[in-house]
Amino acid sequence: MKLKKWLHQEQLIAWAQIVLGCLIGALAYPWFLVPNHIAPGGLTGLATVLNYLLGCPVGITSLLMNIPLFLLGFKSMGGGFAIRSLVATLLFSLFIDLLPLGSLTQDPILASVFGGVLLGIGIGLILRAGATTGGTDMAARMVHKHIPYLTVGMILFIIDGIVVVLAGIYIHIEHALYAFISIYVSSKLINVVVDGLTTEKACYVITSAHEAVKTQLMAELDRGVTLLSAKGGFSGEERPVLLCVVSAQEVARLKLIVRRLDDKAFVFISDAHEVLGEGFRRLAEE
Repeated sequence: MKLKKWLHQEQLIAWAQIVLGCLIGALAYPWFLVPNHIAPGGLTGLATVLNYLLGCPVGITSLLMNIPLFLLGFKSMGGGFAIRSLVATLLFSLFIDLLPLGSLTQDPILASVFGGVLLGIGIGLILRAGATTGGTDMAARMVHKHIPYLTVGMILFIIDGIVVVLAGIYIHIEHALYAFISIYVSSKLINVVVDGLTTEKACYVITSAHEAVKTQLMAELDRGVTLLSAKGGFSGEERPVLLCVVSAQEVARLKLIVRRLDDKAFVFISDAHEVLGEGFRRLAEE
């Protein structure tokens, strides 16, 4: 019963994130991007170019372009992901056209930066909830199947680049440059939202006192420790590497414990995004 209740809560949170993400991301278009003719890549960016040329509504146009891609890629997406993505695409497109809002600024630099911020936060929330907002990623995956030496990320970059070039040709080269600013800002915000503002630390410790260090880390930090098999490249000596994932605030205590037990120990620490499991956030169902 507890598991079912938890899964139900997780699903509600995911759907709330999708709705909120669609709303925040959609605000970028009437407030900043469309009035300043900034097309930040993807099908919605292409719809922005068509809006400038033909006066087509951005939301409905992007939705119509997404439909064939959804039909082509539906089978390969998986049921839950496909349904969430379809709802997210519908909401995102409708919010763009139906929100009765006007431009907040006519300064294209401000528009590209703050449009990118809203777009990044919105899309980040949607991705975090296990969905997507459009067909460009599906198009990229389909192209990747036929041209495997091109990565999905590279194909997405090419698609965004084509849209920005079209904006430069049919609108103005400056608007294309502003679009690159918006794409850069939104990509950074997507990473922040998906990965989280805080990062845990993965700490690797190589020490001759590995048993004592392991015991004290578990006792004083109340964190699990994993022993990884390793062999010294120079000495050929077998010695385990201790792996302990801690919060950023606990790193200083970890180093103090290691130094106290073996001041000649070798320690290296790296960022660990999205740590899930006991002692951290629970592993959510996708």
